[in-house]
Amino acid sequence: MTKKSFCALLWALVAGISFTVEGRAQGDFGFKVDVRLVEVYATVFDHKGQYVDGLGRDKFEIYDEGKPQKIASFETEGGALSCAIMLDTSGSMAKALPLVKNSIVKFIEGLDPRDSVAVYGFNERLVARQEYTTDKDMAKRAVLRTRAEGGTALFDALAEVSLEASAREGKNAIILFTDGDDNLSILTVDSAIMRARKLGIPLYAIATGEALQSKSLLQVLDKLSERTGGLSYQVKESKDLNKIFLEIAEDLNHLYMIGYHAPPAGSAENWRKIDIDVKGLNKCRIRAKEGYYPN
Repeated sequence: MTKKSFCALLWALVAGISFTVEGRAQGDFGFKVDVRLVEVYATVFDHKGQYVDGLGRDKFEIYDEGKPQKIASFETEGGALSCAIMLDTSGSMAKALPLVKNSIVKFIEGLDPRDSVAVYGFNERLVARQEYTTDKDMAKRAVLRTRAEGGTALFDALAEVSLEASAREGKNAIILFTDGDDNLSILTVDSAIMRARKLGIPLYAIATGEALQSKSLLQVLDKLSERTGGLSYQVKESKDLNKIFLEIAEDLNHLYMIGYHAPPAGSAENWRKIDIDVKGLNKCRIRAKEGYYPN
């Protein structure tokens, strides 16, 4: 964990601060940090479902609760990316882990040299196998060192990785691979969804094995992915795994990031809806997070 994100997590635990890049940090002692930059990841498709690249800042219009906002920051598709890979290393993964490792290694090899990647393993607890690095060989070695043992605290791990990722500048994404239902997390399902929506980092969730037998877990993963602008997948045959990672890699190459300063909010608890339009592009489809909480 970086010094910056460790400090953010420490404050959150000790002072009761809720910190996001798009809201406010406010503690019980009157401490405030007014960040108020909302970051929205968007993927644009034309009427045939093909990715639309090459759009400039001037092509996007963004609305907060129906009111137009001035774009404060903008990153095009194909720009450098920070990607956090979360690998379920609980005991049930023992048989599947070798194949999963190979697929993740191939995914890492396909990343742009400018991209940073972090590798996390999670069972009862989250372990950072490799901090964010552009050294792909180091990241691959971290993946290959993982082993399967213990239970699954998925939601706690996701909350911690999301906080870590939110401390990084530029485009971010989280890839989560799990084969089992959560049986150890302190966080509830609703809390996990709330935190993911607050941070708004695109989540690409991949479920396989025993996870496919849990309708409730699959619904949660679908909801988390949809509401953060990511995607969810179900691996029913091992041969599909490489294809899924290739699809995720391609999708990540087409992410735009749009930032704007949030307008004053009447209540920090109220969900604020975000809408995005692209000028001059008829019948396009835009995949992005649905909104945010001001705090």
